[in-house]
Amino acid sequence: MAELLECRNLTKKFGSKYALDNVSLTLGRGRIVGLLGPNGSGKSTLIKTINGLLTPTQGEVLINGELPGVESKRIISYLPERTYLNDWMKVRDIIEFFADFYDDFSTDKAYEMLERLHIDPKDRLKTLSKGTKEKVQLILVMSREADLYILDEPIGGVDPASRDYILETILTNYNENATLLISTHLITDIEKILDDIIFLKDGKVVVSGSAEAIREQQGCSIDAYFREVFRC
Repeated sequence: MAELLECRNLTKKFGSKYALDNVSLTLGRGRIVGLLGPNGSGKSTLIKTINGLLTPTQGEVLINGELPGVESKRIISYLPERTYLNDWMKVRDIIEFFADFYDDFSTDKAYEMLERLHIDPKDRLKTLSKGTKEKVQLILVMSREADLYILDEPIGGVDPASRDYILETILTNYNENATLLISTHLITDIEKILDDIIFLKDGKVVVSGSAEAIREQQGCSIDAYFREVFRC
């Protein structure tokens, strides 16, 4: 059986600058993976390339053994870093739109999460705070029964008091046979849920493996090891 996600010698250049430099990695099923690195390390470029939004300069991405395309979009649920929803729409209208567009979208799950996060489905997006808009986007992503969830900074714009609740929402609303790839710089908040980690630095994978094994080998938390590797 093909790996869920495989990157083979993946390189992406913008002019003379390498955003990704010969990245090779594989992700199996049923894992929560942290894609970790400072700003400018290549995290968002890697995520966009996996989603078929950027074309590699060299190398390739395979999802279930296939290049990114129509089939991969059916099994990937993607949360981009920036808000993309139209401000004039009501939350319930967006849910209806997603339910029409994605066969695997659960309206019941979406409304359940809205209630838990105290978001009124009758509200228009333009009346919501930035953090609440990000919660709505996350709800849309986690209401799908996808094989691969890719979350780019899912808690970056959320207040600290809400972060544990957001992480609980993620954990309780994804298919356990699926894989979660989470990009973040807020490692302390998220490392407790990670099975595996990938450190990106200057577009290169510098550390990858089991979070538990790395903690044992290094004798410290993933956050402390990150600070050592990147001299934060």
